[in-house]
Amino acid sequence: MARFHELTVTDVRKTIRDAVVVTLAPRNGGNFDFIQGQYLTFRRAFDGVEVRRSYSICSGRNEGVLQVGIKKVDGGAFSNWANEELQPGMVVEAMEPMGSFHAALDPDAAKTYLGFAGGSGITPVLSILKTVLAEEPKSQFTLVYANRGVNTIMFREDLEDLKNRYMGRLSVIHVLESDAQEIELFRGRVDEEKCAALFEHWIDITSVDTAFICGPEPMMLGISAALKDHGLTKDQIKFELFKSAQPGRLTRKVSSDLATSRERSTQAQVTLDGASVSFDMDRETTVLEAALANALDAPHACKAGVCSTCKCKVIEGEVEMVANHALEDYEVERGFILSCQSFPITDKLVVDYDQH
Repeated sequence: MARFHELTVTDVRKTIRDAVVVTLAPRNGGNFDFIQGQYLTFRRAFDGVEVRRSYSICSGRNEGVLQVGIKKVDGGAFSNWANEELQPGMVVEAMEPMGSFHAALDPDAAKTYLGFAGGSGITPVLSILKTVLAEEPKSQFTLVYANRGVNTIMFREDLEDLKNRYMGRLSVIHVLESDAQEIELFRGRVDEEKCAALFEHWIDITSVDTAFICGPEPMMLGISAALKDHGLTKDQIKFELFKSAQPGRLTRKVSSDLATSRERSTQAQVTLDGASVSFDMDRETTVLEAALANALDAPHACKAGVCSTCKCKVIEGEVEMVANHALEDYEVERGFILSCQSFPITDKLVVDYDQH
C-alpha cells in the first residue's frame, strides 16, 4: 500500500532559471527502487493545508541515484518552495515510485525508440532514454524536445553529454517556438503537421518500435494522431500527461439511468492496508472523497485522473469513471479504476486499494 516515507535532500541543482534537480536519499524504510519513467508523490503542509504533488524521476536506473526534476509553476506552492527554499539536509516526504510510463527492456534487443517531450515533460523521458541506452546497448533513441526558446531547455547540458557518450545511438532534435533555428523544420510547435514533416524528412518512422510522449495534452494528442497515421499501433505509443486540461474532476455525463438513481445511496466497502470498512455513500461523491470522509487514508495526489496514485480495484458493483489519463486499457478491463474520478452507479460497491 502506498504510504509516505521520509527522504533526505542530498543535493539541489539548477538546470534552468526556474527548474531544479533534487537528489534524494531514503531515510527510514520504503522501497525506492524505481522503473525508468516513474514518479514520486510528495506532500507538504503550507499554512496548515496539505499539498500533494507528483514529480517524475529524471535519473536512469543505471546511475544509482534517485532524482526528480521540479519546474516552477505560477502560483504553485510546492514547486515554488522547492525552487526557492529547498536545500541539502532538509527532509521531505514522498510515496514510493509509481507509474506505468515505461516498456520492458531486454539487454539483447536491438530496438528503435522515439521520444517526444514538451517543456518539463522531459523529466520522465530523460529517465527512460538514459536507462534504455545503458541497459539495451544495441538499441537507439531519438528525442524530439519542444521548448519556447533555448533558455527554457531543461537538461540541455545533460543531453549533450549523453549524445557524446552514446555517439551514434542518441539523436536529439530541439524544436523551438521563438528562437531562430538554422533548419526551418526545427522552428514552431510540435503538432500533427510538424510530426508529419519530421517523419518525411528526418525520422524513419517505419523503424520505430516504441514511442514515448510526455507534455501538454494538446501536443500529445497531435503527436499521437501523427504516429498512428504513420503506422504505429496504440500499443506502441506510451503517454504521460504532466498537466491535465482540467483542474480537478470532470463534470459527469448524466444518463437517464443515473438521473433516476441520484437520490439513492450506495453501500460501499473499502479495503485498505488489509482492513475493510463499510459505509453508505452519496452517488454524487467520488470513491476517493467518500473514503477520505470516512477516515480512510486512501492514497491520492492530483485528483484529476492524471496520475495513478488513487488506483484501486472494483471487486463488486460498478462505477462511472469520468476521466482517465493514467490507466491502460487492460487495467480497466481487469476492474481497476481511478477512485478520484469514479462515482458509484450500483446499490453496492466493493473496492480494494491493496490489489495491484
